[in-house]
Amino acid sequence: MFTGIIESIGSITHIKKIDATTEVTVRPHLFFDDLHTGDSIAVNGTCLTIIDFTADTFTVTLVPETLKITHFGNLAVGNTVNLERSLNINARLGGHYVQGHVDGVGEIIELHHDAKEAVRIKIKSPSALTKYIVNKGYITLDGMSITVIDISEDEFSVTLIPHTREMTIAKNYFIGTKINIEVDIMSKYVEKLLRSK
Repeated sequence: MFTGIIESIGSITHIKKIDATTEVTVRPHLFFDDLHTGDSIAVNGTCLTIIDFTADTFTVTLVPETLKITHFGNLAVGNTVNLERSLNINARLGGHYVQGHVDGVGEIIELHHDAKEAVRIKIKSPSALTKYIVNKGYITLDGMSITVIDISEDEFSVTLIPHTREMTIAKNYFIGTKINIEVDIMSKYVEKLLRSK
C-alpha cells in the first residue's frame, strides 16, 4: 500500500532482459537507508519487489504483464522515475490509498502553464477507465496522488502545483508523454456492489 506522495526521483542506471522478464536498476536521488530484499516499492506508481540492492541502488524485476499494462516497455537508461516506499503503519496518509496496481496508460494531449506556475494537463485515458474517474476525485498518475478537476468522455484534466512538479518527474512532462494510471479503488468497489444488486 502507498499514499501517492512521491519521496524521491530515481534514475535508471541499468536494464537487463532475462528471457521474458526485465531487470531494472534504479539510483534514488534521495538516499533510502532502509531498503531490503523483498521490500515493495512503487516505481512510477507500479508496485515492484526489490530483488537486490547496493549502497545507492536497487533492482526490481518487470514481468511480461507489468510491461504490457504500464509504459515501462519504453524505459531507457538515463530516464527518471517517481519513487515511493510502501506505507509505514505509523506514517501520516498525505494522499490517498494507492495499491500500486496500474490500470492502464494515458497520454498527455494538452499542457498549459498558468500565471502562478501551476500546470494544467489534459490526459487521454483508456475508455475502459473513464467510468472510474470522477470530478474532484482522486487518481494516481505515475505514482502521484492527484485530484481530477475536469472530465469528459475519455479525457480528464488535473492541475500540478509547482511543488509537485519540482519534486517529481512531472517537471519533464510534455505533450505525448505516456503516464501510468491507477484509478481510485473505491470506484471499483462501488461498481462491484451495484452490479451485485
